[in-house]
Amino acid sequence: MSGLQHTAQERASNPLDVLEQIVAANEWAFDRRSEGEMAAEAPGKWCDYGLYFSWSAEISAMHFTCAFDLKVPAARRAALYELLALANERLWIGHFGMDSEDGTPIFRHSVLLRGLSAASQESLEDLVDIAITECERFFPAFQFVLWGGKSANEAIQASMLECVGEA
Repeated sequence: MSGLQHTAQERASNPLDVLEQIVAANEWAFDRRSEGEMAAEAPGKWCDYGLYFSWSAEISAMHFTCAFDLKVPAARRAALYELLALANERLWIGHFGMDSEDGTPIFRHSVLLRGLSAASQESLEDLVDIAITECERFFPAFQFVLWGGKSANEAIQASMLECVGEA
């Protein structure tokens, strides 16, 4: 560990307890695998998203992933990595990556809670909402690269168009 000095502090309570209530209130399917793990499925506009929460009481941190229901063919992974880098430049919170085993695009974020008694319900709701919103925003770009034959730049520009007004 680094040379930083710190005093012993009370550990944060398990945020998965609050997340379980949030997921249940939304009537999403979920599985509380243990005190430190929970998986859920959230519906989206483009696909269903696999949510995975992992809590480490030892370091008072929660890791969260939101996986697309989308597989990336090996031949298109290089193009998708380029798109992920361009998408990450546009994010304030979290980042996109790709699962190295099955090629599934995922949104990731970790929350440090040391020194806090607990994560607020509002902050955890925001965490999930931001992840799903960002996945929904970039899903068309992933489709353009994977199945439309577009470059990462073309895909990101096309997916970032914001329509204003009515036709």
